[in-house]
Amino acid sequence: MTIRKVFYWILSSLSLLLTGVFSAVWFSTFHPEPIQQEGVHCTADAPTLNPGQSIKLYNQNVQFMAGKNYVFFYDVADSKGPDERPSTADISKTLHVLAEHIKQQDPDIILLQEVDDGAKRTDHADQLAQLLALLPNNYACHASSLYWKADYVPHPKIMGAVGTKLSVISKYKITAATRLQLSLIPQDPINQLFNFKRALLDVRLPVKGSNDLAILNTHLSAFSKGTNTLQKQITQIDTHLTSLSVNSIPWVIGGDFNLLPPNTYELLPNEQRYSHESTSAIHTLYQHHLAIPNLQATKGEQRQQWFTYFPNDPRVNQPDRTIDYIFYSPQLKSTEAFVEQDKSLTLSDHMPIIATFTLP
Repeated sequence: MTIRKVFYWILSSLSLLLTGVFSAVWFSTFHPEPIQQEGVHCTADAPTLNPGQSIKLYNQNVQFMAGKNYVFFYDVADSKGPDERPSTADISKTLHVLAEHIKQQDPDIILLQEVDDGAKRTDHADQLAQLLALLPNNYACHASSLYWKADYVPHPKIMGAVGTKLSVISKYKITAATRLQLSLIPQDPINQLFNFKRALLDVRLPVKGSNDLAILNTHLSAFSKGTNTLQKQITQIDTHLTSLSVNSIPWVIGGDFNLLPPNTYELLPNEQRYSHESTSAIHTLYQHHLAIPNLQATKGEQRQQWFTYFPNDPRVNQPDRTIDYIFYSPQLKSTEAFVEQDKSLTLSDHMPIIATFTLP
């Protein structure tokens, strides 16, 4: 065999090997469609909303039920946090405390972000199923959408399966759930295969004799500073919300937006600004839609009452910023809203926003 033939044989073999490896990785990772329908789970006797009815909504990033006893590797600027996963005992405790908190608040609709499903760090469990087993039977309907999924992530702090989803739980009938893919953080093709696929989950609840109510849930990109990813995601959401309004569909969106309120960057200590841009992309939603908290509340003397985030960073000993929000249609009337900062302090690094609305 000539040197040239040996070279081509080696090149061909390497090409086949790389193709095989890439194919294996591709089929073990998550590739959602730009728009796809999600499963809806409802009991046959789930009630239907009525016009003019009051609904109470609970929104929280539950941080995969880890509680507040950890500093995870991604929780500090140098990615050197000591913890990789919560203990099984802490997960169980957090699930039970969250269920009791929800029962005390008694919301009609629950929006949750960072709910694990099949992840190594949470014992491969379906955390939504675990939570539902602890809630009253009148939470009759639910729908979810994955935004992080892979059979195996070869990150030294993970080294196993991941699975994280957005979930909506409702006392009232859900008829449809649609997942809309949001823009991804730009990175090399291999790393992007394993990374989050951020999404917008649009769930529809019928209202007797009227247009459906759209309930939307999202968790926008963390660790995207220096890119325009968050602005792209906000623009996609804004376009969708505007379309709903144009079509006379009342809506509410809640979620972890990973964005500071407009013009509040300077209010954070220098060492806590590393994950935020000086100009927040959230201003687009504040310009076009009604918000909880409103703009005045985020900058006023009582702005601490609207802090929704309590970093796991050991230098921080209390909630210190707002990054979770609710925006809502002008067809709805907001009658009460607050951030629960007492009983939820041990549940997650995020506090829940709880709001009550009157339907048109």
